[in-house]
Amino acid sequence: MPAEWKTHSATQLHWPSNRETWPGERLQRVEKVYLDIIEVLHRYEPVILLVDRQVQLEDVEQKLRERAMETGNIHLFSVPINDVWARDCGPIFVKKQKGNSTEYVITNWDYNAWGGKYPPYDSDNAIPHWFAKTYGLPILDTGMVLEGGSIDTNGKGVFLTTESVLLNKNRNPHFDKSEIEKYLNEYLGVKEIIWLKDGLKGDDTDGHIDDLSRFVNQNTILTVICEDENDVNFTALQKNFEILKKAKQQNGDPYHIVTLPLPMTKIDGLTVDGSEYVPASYANFYIANGVVLVPLYDARYDDDALRTIAEFFPDRDIVGIPCADLVWGQGSIHCITQQLYGLKMDQIHSARQLFE
Repeated sequence: MPAEWKTHSATQLHWPSNRETWPGERLQRVEKVYLDIIEVLHRYEPVILLVDRQVQLEDVEQKLRERAMETGNIHLFSVPINDVWARDCGPIFVKKQKGNSTEYVITNWDYNAWGGKYPPYDSDNAIPHWFAKTYGLPILDTGMVLEGGSIDTNGKGVFLTTESVLLNKNRNPHFDKSEIEKYLNEYLGVKEIIWLKDGLKGDDTDGHIDDLSRFVNQNTILTVICEDENDVNFTALQKNFEILKKAKQQNGDPYHIVTLPLPMTKIDGLTVDGSEYVPASYANFYIANGVVLVPLYDARYDDDALRTIAEFFPDRDIVGIPCADLVWGQGSIHCITQQLYGLKMDQIHSARQLFE
C-alpha cells in the first residue's frame, strides 16, 4: 500500500445528502465546508465526486459554479451512496511491480458502518466494485471488515492502527489478532504494525488512527497529545504517546515522534449521537498532490498545528479549512477523502461521459 504522499490520480469525495447525519440546517453548513475543500483541492488534482441519485447533479454543479470553480477538474457521478465517509468505504489501492512498470490493484474490504452502527450501508460497501468496473481496474475481495481510516502507512510496510477498532468484535468476531495481521500482510503488504490502544471520546468509529497518529515520512509520526490532565482524552492519548516513543524502526532506531495539540472536542450544550464530544483532531489532515488540507477548529491551536504540519511538507502548500461543521458529523477532512491510483486522465473523462 503506497504512502498517502505518493502522487494520486484523483481524490474520491461523496457529496453530503444523508439527512440523519446532517439534519436541518446542518446540511447547508456542511455543504459550505465541502465547497471550501473542493475549491482548493481541484486546483491540485482531479476530484471524483459521487452524488447520490436522489440529488440532482445540476444542483451540485450550480453550487460549484457559484464559487467560480474550474469544473473541468471536478467529475460528478450519479451513484447510490449512503453517506460521506469515502475514506472508510472507498477502494484501498496497492501497487504491484511488473518489471519497470507499476500496476495498481483495488483491495475490497467489507464495510459495515463501524460495527453496524448506521444502516443502511450496502451502497457504500459496493463502491470499490463501482470503481473497478468504471475504470477497468483489477480488484481483490478480502472477506474482512476494514475501514481506510483505521490504518496509516509509511509506504514501506509499516502500519499504524488501534486495538479498539481492529480487535473490536463488531468488525471481525471470528478473527484473532494474528489472523488480522495475516490478512493485512497478504493484501496490503504489511510487514510491521504499531498497535495503539484507544481513540478519542465521541469517535463513533471506536477510535480510528487518522484522528490520533499519522506518518508524514518514512520515519516520522505526528501524534496528538493533550496537556490538560483533567481532559477526558488525556489518558488515552498519553498511553498511545508512550507506545510510539518505544516503537523501533526496522534498523532499530526510534521513530521521530512530533506532537500535535488537541483542539476543543466538547460541544457545549449539544450532543451528537448521545455524546457531548466530537473527534476534532488536527491529525485528520489530507495529503494531496501539491497541497495538504488541514482541518481547523480552535483559534488557540490552529496556527501551531499548521506550522507543525508544514515543517514536513516544504514542497506542498498548506491550507487550513474550518471544519467545526464537518466534525459535527463525527469526521473531518481525511475521513471524507480517499486517494485513488492507476486512473489515467482519459479514463476519468470517459467515465464521466457515462452519466452526461
